Amino acid sequence: MKQYFSGLLFAGLFVAIAAPSALAASRSQRDHGAQVFNANGCLHCHTMGNTGGTRGPNLSGIGRTAKPEAMRKQIVEGGKGMPAFGEVLQPNELDDLIAYLRSCKAKPKK
Repeated sequence: MKQYFSGLLFAGLFVAIAAPSALAASRSQRDHGAQVFNANGCLHCHTMGNTGGTRGPNLSGIGRTAKPEAMRKQIVEGGKGMPAFGEVLQPNELDDLIAYLRSCKAKPKK
């Protein structure tokens, strides 16, 4: 029983030490995803916050509702009036863009 608790203590300590670096990488990924969003003209059609176009849906709260797999499919294949970006974006750009979109969780205004 004592070994079990010491194992849990070690695992908890490892998570506490590793967590800050994981958060830093995640923030870096989201920041790069925002750059990808802007560099590829997404704001021409989509609103983000109070900025952008209205041709496509407002993406300010997309991270609250859309699943990452659905985001990936929409971005890669396009459809519903959106062009496909599968051949435009590099795999890491796509991953970072999805990380950014998942972080967009603004509540809709009433």
